[in-house]
Amino acid sequence: MIKLIKFFLTLALLLFIGYSCESDDTENIPDDIEVQNFIWKGLNAFYFWQQDLTDLSDQRFSSQEQLNNFLRNYPDSDELFYSLLNDYPTTDKYSWIVDDYFALEDFLQHGITGSNGIEFGLVLETGSDVDIFGYVRYIIPNSDASTKNIIRGDIFHAVNNTPLTVSNYRQLLFSTESYTLNLANYNNGTPIDNGISIELTKSQLQENPIFSTETFSFPGKKIGYLMYNAFTPLYDNELNNSFATFKNDGITDLVLDLRYNSGGSVRTATYLSSMITGQFNGKLFSKEQWNDKWQDYFLANDPSSVVNNFTNQITGGPGINSLYLDNIVILTTGSSASASELVINGLNPYINVTTIGTITEGKTVGSITLYDSDNYGREGANSNHTIAMQPIVLEIQNKAGENFPGGFEPRILFPEDFGNLGIIGSVDEPVLERAISFIMTGSKIAPLSNKNILGVEISSSRANLQFGSNMFVDKKLPF
Repeated sequence: MIKLIKFFLTLALLLFIGYSCESDDTENIPDDIEVQNFIWKGLNAFYFWQQDLTDLSDQRFSSQEQLNNFLRNYPDSDELFYSLLNDYPTTDKYSWIVDDYFALEDFLQHGITGSNGIEFGLVLETGSDVDIFGYVRYIIPNSDASTKNIIRGDIFHAVNNTPLTVSNYRQLLFSTESYTLNLANYNNGTPIDNGISIELTKSQLQENPIFSTETFSFPGKKIGYLMYNAFTPLYDNELNNSFATFKNDGITDLVLDLRYNSGGSVRTATYLSSMITGQFNGKLFSKEQWNDKWQDYFLANDPSSVVNNFTNQITGGPGINSLYLDNIVILTTGSSASASELVINGLNPYINVTTIGTITEGKTVGSITLYDSDNYGREGANSNHTIAMQPIVLEIQNKAGENFPGGFEPRILFPEDFGNLGIIGSVDEPVLERAISFIMTGSKIAPLSNKNILGVEISSSRANLQFGSNMFVDKKLPF
């Protein structure tokens, strides 16, 4: 009983310590700043850098009235949120706030977002620091783009007949529900219009992250291939079924393609890593570092809350189909981020991980969803609005206490050739072909045929989503 009382006292302290107030005026919150009040108190309680920021200090305000006076300086609640972040958007460019948490939940848990179905990268034209072109990475099935004459590898250099530049691409590509892409020939990185135009319209689209699975037979080897494009919890069982197929096929090696995977659920990343292995069940996969208040609480009351262990079971679901591999090849680009990097980092102390491609993004921090309720959970959320926050609340490390905020340099540097992307899942797709060559021969030397690739990639379709690259904790927390 004493332990239970201590638990709730500690929890109350964590959730409501935002200011020390001698008089009980915490209910005196005017309606016009109720959202601002939620933002400040939620960040004060959970934000990863809270202890380092003056305006989020526990001693910043001595009463609710003082806090109210501060919040009235921010009639725009979004402005308040971003002003409280740690050196936004330099140090913290990953926290965000939304006005529709239903849409946020659809994206994080189910992979639903507004899209016309084209996933693309954006590249500076050769010799230019202004003009850019896009290349199609893949087309999402059952989308508007899937019904049009556009495929992986197509190049576009204008939208609505306006040439793309570093200053206008966000407006042209991400601010409207429909547009016309003007296609071009690659021309060694200085595209030339080819007269083809494609009209595209966005809709609410659900993307299955399991884009391609293949098994290839070679002398003495069976190589599995999985292109996996997001760590979306809804598809955990389907991912597990893919590994059952690999297991039944008797694969000896696996190529995991995370080139376009910007992250998602920490729990799903743990499941995937457990599917790849199996021999480390119950051992530490990753550990979390929260802000000082929460870390002290977790370590004193529930240390298991900040560790993620390899497992042989999907929570509430079937046993995991594990391959017991000692080696894996992972394909990466600058769009490989968050939970994708967690898989690389978490596996590194246990098995041989060979990355092929280009350097990853370098995102080592994760978030949770905070709602405007008494305990910041979904239940009892304020019915006056649907605003929610997704602030960074933790940094994540592997068994050895390591993470790599500068990104993972590839063991084998092999950039994509924008003029010759190849067909996903085909043995002669250039990057997959390079991976297979490494598995079969052990050679880390890139063949001369991979001429490198003109142009610098500056952004992508996924990077410009409202929710961007992400890594989130979706396990139950004690609040």
